[in-house]
Amino acid sequence: MQPSGWLQLTLFVVALAAITKPMGLYLMRVLDANGKTWLDPVFRPLERLTYRLMGVRADKEHDWKQYTLAMLLFSLISCVFTYAILRLQHLLPLNPQGLGPLSPDLAFNTAVSFTTNTNWQSYSGESTMSYLSQMVALTIHNFASAAVGIALAAALVRGIARHSARTLGNFWVDLVRVTYYLLLPICLVFALFLVSQGMIQNFKPYTKAKLTESYMIQVQKTDDKGKPMTTNVAMTVQSPKLDAQGKPILENGATVMVNVPVLDGNGQPIMTNVPVMIDQKMDEQVIVQGPMASQVAIKMLGTNGGGYVNANAAHPFENPTPLSNFLQMLSIFSIGSGLTYYLGRMTKNQAHGWAVWSAMTILFLAGVLVCWWAEAKGNPIHQQLGVTVADGNMEGKEVRFGIFNSALFATITTDASCGAVNSMHDSFTALGGFVPLFNIQLGEIIFGGVGAGLYGMLVFVVLAVFIAGLMVGRTPEYLGKKIQAYEVKMAMLSLLVLCLSILGFSAWAAVSKWGLAGLNNSGPHGLSEMLYAFSSGTGNNGSAFAGLTANTPWYNTTLGLAMLIGRFLMIVPIMALAGSLVQKKISPPSAGTFPVSGGTFVVLLLGTVLLIGALNFLPVLALGPIVEHFLTLQGKVF
Repeated sequence: MQPSGWLQLTLFVVALAAITKPMGLYLMRVLDANGKTWLDPVFRPLERLTYRLMGVRADKEHDWKQYTLAMLLFSLISCVFTYAILRLQHLLPLNPQGLGPLSPDLAFNTAVSFTTNTNWQSYSGESTMSYLSQMVALTIHNFASAAVGIALAAALVRGIARHSARTLGNFWVDLVRVTYYLLLPICLVFALFLVSQGMIQNFKPYTKAKLTESYMIQVQKTDDKGKPMTTNVAMTVQSPKLDAQGKPILENGATVMVNVPVLDGNGQPIMTNVPVMIDQKMDEQVIVQGPMASQVAIKMLGTNGGGYVNANAAHPFENPTPLSNFLQMLSIFSIGSGLTYYLGRMTKNQAHGWAVWSAMTILFLAGVLVCWWAEAKGNPIHQQLGVTVADGNMEGKEVRFGIFNSALFATITTDASCGAVNSMHDSFTALGGFVPLFNIQLGEIIFGGVGAGLYGMLVFVVLAVFIAGLMVGRTPEYLGKKIQAYEVKMAMLSLLVLCLSILGFSAWAAVSKWGLAGLNNSGPHGLSEMLYAFSSGTGNNGSAFAGLTANTPWYNTTLGLAMLIGRFLMIVPIMALAGSLVQKKISPPSAGTFPVSGGTFVVLLLGTVLLIGALNFLPVLALGPIVEHFLTLQGKVF
């Protein structure tokens, strides 16, 4: 944990705090249907034309049911639109590589993924998606899904701020204004900056470069029909080799490891499907081209995360310089941070907005420090083999970013529902990988996805206020509104939906052939791979423990369902909560009113997040990354 890392972390937090107020003030104008911005001369005529074409009355607001229904219909139609493009991309223009259509299950998974702001990718973008699919099917969703999240957060905040009312705003107005006045201009500026750093933005066919020296790689063998071939092998784990007395055998001070079959309850080896690999000679390199900067800008600012290429932000085209790396990380948090200021401004209690921001920041710093420490400490097995720990655990990381920037990026991308990566989380140490997994399971409420982070944290705020009321023996109040049984039920329902989806799908995969067949590792790390996948899908994050082979009909379908559950079944009770709060009257504060600002509230909110949000997943985390950490200390790998 070097001084340069501490300096960068300090600079990041200071920069984030500095942009929070300006972003929040601008959001106040954007999310006001009559708000004035300096972009009005450009976008106001376009805004009015859009309403006219859509048949929308901008002055007519929706109650929570109408708002939710409009959001669901928009999401459904845009999902079907994306599915059609992906299935027909071989017939559509802007496909210089001649890429074929996606399979039905992969097209379903991808359409749902981008509709829900998850951007889970069971494919390599550069070898699967045409330019048209990248720009129209995917990038448009990057804007739309981000705008939907911000609109929903604004609707909940209006429900909290207004009283004795019924409406929460107009979904179509919020959607249009967020897209025109916020996302489009800020992404244009950010994309130009990324181009200045060396990121590509073109429509050229991929470049083929002749190599001066050919080399051999291993690729998966295909049959006569071009389908990948697999074979069944017994799952094994590495265990210390023992002598006649049952003691580990050492060579040069290191434990000798042997492969031991994993047995089922009947003592039979557990079989798993693995690819059949063959050698292939490579004498040329294909260099990706295309409209990358425009997609990366919204993928970060909209906390979408889907990479243009498979390596995502670890690729030098997607993340060319240290400055681009820093600003991409900052951009992930920028809108979510600004929304906390918007909360304070709307509720006329700015201290409350800063208290929520402080709670998020404390959780963020805790995650960064644990992940950074675990990765800087290195792999204990490497140390047993005499490998120096000076550079920490560099497996799966870009040398140009190093330990700290990899740990910081991993923490930020899973605090938010972004999912972009500049290192491979599957290669982190057990405790290092625990942090991004834990962040997702908390509900990604640490600044979070644009909009989603705020409305997720506000669910915990309602529960924290409820708990505070129980402790002092009076009816809980939140900003003058009484929190009653209905509000608590809706808040808990939104959390239980996530828990049921993550644990239910993970348990199903863990006992199914289709689930085990996709594992690259056995034991607790294999469980972590499945758990991370369904946590990422349900949490609408999109990052992965990449050892999991998820491009199969079963995984594509179940992960798609998990994404739908995590996005929409969570949103409905939250919108019902907003609809209930907006109708309530405000009671004047009294001596017994619990303040929702200051250190006491921040501590209570943190405790609520950790106790309610985290304990749901503690048993499965103990079976995954936690037990893997202790087994790694004993020299076992999986």
